[in-house]
Amino acid sequence: MSDKPAILGGAPIFATRQPFERPTLPPYASIAAELEAILDSGMLTKGHYLDEFEARLAQHLGVRHAVGVSSCTIGLLLVYKALGLAGEVIVPSFTFMATVHPLLWTGLRPVFVDVDPYTWNVDPARVEAAITPRTSAIVAVHVFGNPASATELEDTARRHGLQLIFDAAHAFGTWYRGQPVGAHGVAHVFSTSPTKPLVTGEGGVVATNDDGLAGLLRVGREYGNQGDYDSVFPGLNARMQEYSAVLGLKTLDTLEANVQARNALAQAYQRGLADVPGLTFQRVLPGDRCSYKDLTVMVDGAAFGLSRDRLAQALLAEGVDTRRYYDPPVHRHTLYQPYWQQQGGFLPVTDRLSAQTLSLPMYAHLPVESVDAVCEAVRRIQRHAAQIARRMD
Repeated sequence: MSDKPAILGGAPIFATRQPFERPTLPPYASIAAELEAILDSGMLTKGHYLDEFEARLAQHLGVRHAVGVSSCTIGLLLVYKALGLAGEVIVPSFTFMATVHPLLWTGLRPVFVDVDPYTWNVDPARVEAAITPRTSAIVAVHVFGNPASATELEDTARRHGLQLIFDAAHAFGTWYRGQPVGAHGVAHVFSTSPTKPLVTGEGGVVATNDDGLAGLLRVGREYGNQGDYDSVFPGLNARMQEYSAVLGLKTLDTLEANVQARNALAQAYQRGLADVPGLTFQRVLPGDRCSYKDLTVMVDGAAFGLSRDRLAQALLAEGVDTRRYYDPPVHRHTLYQPYWQQQGGFLPVTDRLSAQTLSLPMYAHLPVESVDAVCEAVRRIQRHAAQIARRMD
């Protein structure tokens, strides 16, 4: 194959588009009997498959309660409401908007803080500096499945009498100091949507050791109805379907193998791009494990020869689909401009990451040969960066 990049007229690395993400799903035959049993019973929600799924997840995560809900976003909303939070909540801006939207739904004010330049997770020192008498909680995120500094954040929350919640949307399969995340803070809220390591179709799971919180969540996902139609909590319809629980049980069986596969692919990316100037990877601390929900690189345009956006455009010409998370960061969303203007200050690491990070294809059954081909596409684009830049100017 010619060394000329596709954007300069060469043959693309991939003849057909290499997808960015695909769910790793069980074969239909392995779930057919359960699906038929659900249809025969007519019990589409609140059945024994959800009970089994929750019990197995609680055991897997090492917590007393795992509560299945209809989405991670709804799980966060219910947690924020059930905890009775008021005033301000400290939250990173380098995250998906769904971390923050439920704060507004529950009448809370987000206070945005910067992230660590290496792990890309919320910086505990910045959290500490942002605490005021109006602060009621800290929300941390395991970004791309890389575990946040749970022990430091717990210490901060304990000293200041604050609730600590983790948006663990990416974190099934994530380990913090050798153990699955889930037990730190008052709650971890996971996503099980199709792009995540554990899949139920759509859905989420709240993990907690707080018996009172778990009870409110179970009532809250049932409109606040305890069974006597006398609502005690402003709940909503947040139930996880039995179909989803069946799929979750099957993907839980393969979760460890799938996350190991993602880690092996991440290592292949790191080997394949190690000598490319201007690229750096998210740092995973010793003793931790990233789920690699996404494999993301930071692109220093001056050293690489092209900006992140131009690299993405050149990769698309090679047939490689990519994503630019999280650009813009939440504090720069139109919705959050009034909050940010009132807060003031700067989030330099967040702004730099949002402008320079690029996520490459990653899913558990992605062939390593495809990773090698993506790496070759990046390398040959970099070798011709000056010519590509002139063409794009």
